[in-house]
Amino acid sequence: MGTLVFGMMQSLDGYVDGVSGALEMPPPDAVLGRHFTDHVRGLAGCLYGRRIYEIMRYWDEDRPEWDEGDHEFAAAWRAKPKWVVSRTLKSVGANATLVGKNVEAFVRRLKKDVEGEIDVAGPALAASLTDFGLIDEYRLYFRPFVLGGGKPYFAGARPPLRIIASDRIGEEAVLVTCVPA
Repeated sequence: MGTLVFGMMQSLDGYVDGVSGALEMPPPDAVLGRHFTDHVRGLAGCLYGRRIYEIMRYWDEDRPEWDEGDHEFAAAWRAKPKWVVSRTLKSVGANATLVGKNVEAFVRRLKKDVEGEIDVAGPALAASLTDFGLIDEYRLYFRPFVLGGGKPYFAGARPPLRIIASDRIGEEAVLVTCVPA
């Protein structure tokens, strides 16, 4: 059975991107980058909202400015199946499946059929999955930046949560892991 985990980097004031709608925090350092590469390698797949999927498509094609860590992350990400929830996209890239209707039923079946951890990304998608009681774990990656506005990690009312772990990742991030209370 699959486990749905909603985890994203965020500013200290709780935003996953800034007022302009673009990620305004600097890229992760090498330690945090390695953490995310290892994390992606261990996933069964990724469940994305449209907007975050479009941002992550950056990793679809190699770029000349990438370092070795970028290439490793891209290879790990490309290898994972992706399910993209969107009412507006007509198609998705390689190793991705478009989910347009009956998201709740699809995700319930996905959890039943896929063994392992399924990464959820996108606050609006996570809010609807939270409302359906489908998110098993929340991973809040805090970085020492303040954006002052933008898209919050929790797109709706914060569900009752219980902290089960906290970990420092290198010099620039703290991971707080919570489960529904």
